[in-house]
Amino acid sequence: MKPAEEYIYNAQEPYSAILMHLQAAIMRNLPSVDLKFKYSLPYFYIEEKPFCHLNCSKNYVDLVFKNGRHLTKCTELLVVDGRKKMKSLRYTSLEEIDDMVLKIVLNDAYAVRNEKF
Repeated sequence: MKPAEEYIYNAQEPYSAILMHLQAAIMRNLPSVDLKFKYSLPYFYIEEKPFCHLNCSKNYVDLVFKNGRHLTKCTELLVVDGRKKMKSLRYTSLEEIDDMVLKIVLNDAYAVRNEKF
């Protein structure tokens, strides 16, 4: 098993289920992504450039978008948390994940992925 997959599968519940769901959704919606393990986190790359990453903390899972400041869809749901460039979708349970919102934000992030940071 690859290190990124180990991170996802070895996380404590309910976070492992959230991470697995997010991984599947990202790969389903953006089949060109490549899952890597960078900075001890699962990173998704598109065309050799970082696109987003998953981060499991004590109380939630963050789906962090590197180009977050350029996102225009569902901005009221994106968490800034003191960051200048990145924004994230944050989940504490599997039931909180709205797959339609997730798809919209993934497509928005894909559309603006080449914006200068």
